Amino acid sequence: MSADLSFIHLIANASVLVQLVMALLVGLSVASWFIIFQKRKVMNSALAAAQQFEGRFWSGGDLSQLYRELSTSQDTPRGMESIFHAGFKEFVRLRQQPDVEKRALAEGAQRAMRVALNRETDHLEMHLPFLATVGSTSPYVGLFGTVWGIMNSFRALANVNQATLAMVAPGIAEALIATAMGLFAAIPAVIAYNRYNTHTDRLINRYDNFLEEFVSVLQRQAHH
Repeated sequence: MSADLSFIHLIANASVLVQLVMALLVGLSVASWFIIFQKRKVMNSALAAAQQFEGRFWSGGDLSQLYRELSTSQDTPRGMESIFHAGFKEFVRLRQQPDVEKRALAEGAQRAMRVALNRETDHLEMHLPFLATVGSTSPYVGLFGTVWGIMNSFRALANVNQATLAMVAPGIAEALIATAMGLFAAIPAVIAYNRYNTHTDRLINRYDNFLEEFVSVLQRQAHH
């Protein structure tokens, strides 16, 4: 009688440890895909917001009015808005103090914007290490389940007088499923990590360029 080699049957009849490995890999895969879609939404929103704010900033309008609009908005400033808001707020605060050097105005605003930039960097890089970890470790987790399953299959052969391929085929097949699941979890995570890490670096560079350009604007305002 031929053995049932369907995926459901093989998984259901796998050893407890191999089933635990498979369950772990499924959980990692689900978590990775959740993060992938979440990061896609965050990155698209951040890129659109940066494009929109740069258009408003370089349109030649009053920066004080732009600052007031952001301060009175119900939404918390994010991305480039957060950097601008932190810098202009510190600039205004220092300018109201007596006997403050003009050079200190731009330097203080620059420090405040650096802090805001670090916060935005942390926000953009959130969960990226998890994707990197899943991508690098999942194949080895799956391989562990495969090695364990194959080892159990060959150990079972020691109790029979005549070994046949049909006796070990189900055990080997169920063990190899763990490797396949490890690759299924790892490959999307690696691709997503490389993609979003590149986009994050580009966006952070864009924020940093805006920061330096805004510092130059504040330096000119400080000397007026």
